[in-house]
Amino acid sequence: MNSALNDPYLWLEEVQGDKALAWVRERNAVSTSLLQAQPVFADNKAKVLEVLNNRDQIPGITRRGNYFYNFWRDAKNPRGLWRRTTLAEYRKAQPQWDVLLDLDALGKSENENWVWGGSDCLAPDYHRCLISMSRGGADAKVTREFDIAKREFVSGGFNLPEAKSQLDWVDIDTLYVATDFGPGSMTKSGYPRVIKQWKRGTPLDQAVVVYEGQESDVAAFASVDKTPGYQRTIFGRSTDFYNTEMSLWVKGQLVKINKPSDASLSWQREWAFLLLKRDLKVADSTFKNGSLLAIKFDDLMSGQLHYHLLFEPTATRSLARSGPSTTRDHVLLNILDNVAGRIEELQFKDGKWLRREVKASLTGTLSASGLYDPFVKDDPLANHYQMSYLDFLTPASLYLGKAGSDQRELLKSNPMFFDSQGMRTEQRFATSKDGTQVPYFVVYLKNYKSDGTNPTVLYGYGGYQISMAPFYSGGWGTTWYQRGGVFVVANIRGGGEFGPAWHQSAIKQNKQKSYDDFAAVAEDLIKAGITQPKHLGIMGGSNGGLLVGAVMVQRPELFGAVVCSVPLLDMQRYHKLLAGNSWMAEYGDPDKPEEWAFISKYSPYQNVKRGVKYPKVLFATSTRDDRVHPGHARKMAARMIEQGHDVLYYENIEGGHGGAADNAQRANLVALENTFLWTALGGN
Repeated sequence: MNSALNDPYLWLEEVQGDKALAWVRERNAVSTSLLQAQPVFADNKAKVLEVLNNRDQIPGITRRGNYFYNFWRDAKNPRGLWRRTTLAEYRKAQPQWDVLLDLDALGKSENENWVWGGSDCLAPDYHRCLISMSRGGADAKVTREFDIAKREFVSGGFNLPEAKSQLDWVDIDTLYVATDFGPGSMTKSGYPRVIKQWKRGTPLDQAVVVYEGQESDVAAFASVDKTPGYQRTIFGRSTDFYNTEMSLWVKGQLVKINKPSDASLSWQREWAFLLLKRDLKVADSTFKNGSLLAIKFDDLMSGQLHYHLLFEPTATRSLARSGPSTTRDHVLLNILDNVAGRIEELQFKDGKWLRREVKASLTGTLSASGLYDPFVKDDPLANHYQMSYLDFLTPASLYLGKAGSDQRELLKSNPMFFDSQGMRTEQRFATSKDGTQVPYFVVYLKNYKSDGTNPTVLYGYGGYQISMAPFYSGGWGTTWYQRGGVFVVANIRGGGEFGPAWHQSAIKQNKQKSYDDFAAVAEDLIKAGITQPKHLGIMGGSNGGLLVGAVMVQRPELFGAVVCSVPLLDMQRYHKLLAGNSWMAEYGDPDKPEEWAFISKYSPYQNVKRGVKYPKVLFATSTRDDRVHPGHARKMAARMIEQGHDVLYYENIEGGHGGAADNAQRANLVALENTFLWTALGGN
């Protein structure tokens, strides 16, 4: 193994260093010229851009009071419009939108490449908002106070410089703010550990400390609930990626909340909800890992642990990682059953929870989110929710549902971007190295033949309990399916498809199981005659980039091409780069010899070798990625080029961890990736 101290490519970790950027520009010039010269590139880019800029797509909404808010990008507004409308207007085919902020105009006036980062508006009237924007799509953002009535930023208002910050409204003149206050205020993971109370009209350096985490934590956080009659302020610290300590602010004192550190806590009015990550024994009862419990919030604080079991997982059923959603009187459960969506409603009545399954004869991705706003008097949407559905061949539809009924109103649906007639999807199972059955989805092309000649892309992630549910992609449909390509999504361990246990079975010393599962799916595709190695490509980003990097190095004979995006690859130094320290609960600590012993066996950067025939590979990253350092992709590409391997490299100067800052950049990136795959895998 190479020692980091003797690594000749450490200079490539200089994000803005002249030498590093010169290397990037040279590689970009070579790679883009090769790919853009391919006959399919221009067509791919045009088709993806047409999909992204389509004005008939569903505008996603967030309810605040009597308005529905949306952020929208299209060809005319590449950076985007923040806007709102009413439900009555939203129901129309072409709603009238009230534009609140034009990010393109703002960027032009300030000579900045602003990328939208979200808004937080103060209840109950939502007239004042905190607007977050980043330069080029980074995680670090600038935050400014915005006056909706005047459609302008507040002169002399709350204004934070660029940082990885968190802000919460206390009242119109007070914020809780966690940001970079200077030396000692950030964790080793690069997030704030200090929370201060900031009063309007006072300098930030006069804000008063109200809560502190530790330098070893991931971050400190605050949550302010203003629900009338149930006002609560909670402070907490993420001790690692999966564990938190939380306290309730009671009359100027912190009172620790009695919960397992790895259980996710949410609340609605008098109820608290705990989503368990391990078995919990209470008196004579044991609640299984992955269960959802309800308890009166006051009982939780007083130690009277009278839990109600709302959901218990089975071998095939799990609850979404995000936990429950709520209406005023109901709890909505988004359930995965063999990776197909289900919705259940629960209502507490006469001392017990009543359960009702929402009838929806669908087999793809189904989810519900409550629309209740406690600040709207006699809220007509108190028990309504938005429900969405899509699958690989069915574009998204958005419905307005009401708890207690299976009748629902279709609000919006996305257009069909490709002709799916004659195409089909199938869920299959591969047997992994240790005998575990691993599900995966196959999207078959029209007139499919099981002769092994189909250009096929296998996509995966396998980390952080994130599930790979079915999705509809106009980009993949127009650039891949309709050209005759097969698309595969693997539900490997490390993900959340079967709950916390599925995730926990492939972390730290067991991370190799994710890679074994992915290789098993590849082998199953080849055995079934769907494809063969020279026609099989793999693709993944972030943790998925680590996945395809590791499997490429371990099983190069299985693949003909690899797209490795915004990846982790140098697992000896990942915890020293940007937010990497926060991920040690997933991978382990490479500075501990006993943990480096298992990390070193799969770390791609340390295991790639000269003289081995690897598949063709395209690395893609972003200079503005301040979450996963672009040095991972740079160093891996440099090492493989030095070793004589077939490598292409593309680094977008903007884009952040998402790789692109607007639709044009996204279309260019997708076109580069899909053109590479199509040509490398023998597409006609």
